[in-house]
Amino acid sequence: MNKTILLVEDDLALRENTAEMLELSGYKVLTAPNGKVGIDMARKHLPGVIVCDIMMPEVDGYGVLGALSQNADTRHIPFIFLSAKTEHKEIRKGMDMGADDYLTKPFEEDELLSAVESRLAKAQLLMQVRESSSVVGSAESEDDAIRNLNELKNFFDDNGEIANYDKGNTIYKEGEHSNNIFLILKGIVKSHKMDENGKELITALHKPDDFLGFTSFEEAIPYQESATAVEDVELAVVSKNVLKDILTKSNTVSLELMNVLSENITEIKDQLLQMAYSSVRKKTASTILQFAEILNKNPNDNIKISRHDLASVAGIATESLIRTLSGFKKDGLIEIEGRNIRIIDLDGLRHVE
Repeated sequence: MNKTILLVEDDLALRENTAEMLELSGYKVLTAPNGKVGIDMARKHLPGVIVCDIMMPEVDGYGVLGALSQNADTRHIPFIFLSAKTEHKEIRKGMDMGADDYLTKPFEEDELLSAVESRLAKAQLLMQVRESSSVVGSAESEDDAIRNLNELKNFFDDNGEIANYDKGNTIYKEGEHSNNIFLILKGIVKSHKMDENGKELITALHKPDDFLGFTSFEEAIPYQESATAVEDVELAVVSKNVLKDILTKSNTVSLELMNVLSENITEIKDQLLQMAYSSVRKKTASTILQFAEILNKNPNDNIKISRHDLASVAGIATESLIRTLSGFKKDGLIEIEGRNIRIIDLDGLRHVE
C-alpha cells in the first residue's frame, strides 16, 4: 500500500500542522503551497492519496482535480478536498468532478486519519478489481454510464423523481414496503424506531448527499425503521430494482456503496455503545455536538432542535435531558433561548464525563 500523502494547502500554519499530524501517524507527507506546484508533484511522485484545499492561488482545488483526472497515471489517486466551504452545491461540485471525500475546516484529527485510511483501503481494493478484470478480459469499459459512487449520485440527481417533504412530515414508515432508495439533496432526515414501550429512538441522522432507505435487494421486505424530515427536505427517489441493475453491472460502484454502508454500521455501533455505557451528561454533550456537525453549524450558531429529538438520539428521558441542559447552562457550556441551543465552550462540551 502506497502510504505517501500529497498535501496541497496554501495556509502555511495549517499545512505544517496537518503534515505533522499525518507524519506522526506513520505516513510520508509531501507538501505543496499552491495548486500549480501540487499538480507537478502529483505527476512526479504519484502519491497514495491527495489532500487538497479548494481556495488557493495559481490553481484552485477544482483545477488540480481536473488536471489530474486527465492524466492516466494520476486519475485513480484518491482525492480528498479540504475546505471551509460547507454548502451542498460546493460539496457536490467537487464530488461531481470525481473527488472521493470532502472534509470541512476545522476538522478533527481522527476525521482526517479515518478519511485517509478508508481511501487507501478502497484504492487497494479497486486496484485488485481492475487487475482481476484485466486478467479475465471483463474490465468495465471507460464509457460505461456509471463508474463510481459520485456518478451514481449524479444519476439520482438527473433521473430520480424529486420529492419534497416539509419539516415533520414522514418519508416512509416502519413496516411499509421498501420499494425505493432516496438520495438527500437538501435538509436533514432522522431514522427512528419505536421500542416495545412506545418510546421513540432515533437510530441515525442523515444529511445532504446521504442515501436513505436501504433494506434487502433480494426480497420485498418492509422498511425496518421510519424516516421523518427534521427540516424541509428535498429527495431524489430511484426504485430499488433500477439501483440493483446498476450495481450488477459495476463492481466499483458496488464496492464503494458497500464501504458507505459499512461506515454507517460503525457509526450506529458507536452510538449504541454511548447509549449503553456513557453518563447522562456525556450522552447529552455528545448528542449536541452530533447535531451541530450534522446540521453544519459553527459553534457560535444556534442549533434549533426539539428536546424530544435530542433525548431520542441520546437514549435518555426528555426530563433528564432538560435537567442536564440546565446544568450545562449553569456551567457556561451552552446558552439556551427557547428551543435554540448555542455552544459557548466547545472544548468543555467535548470533555464532559
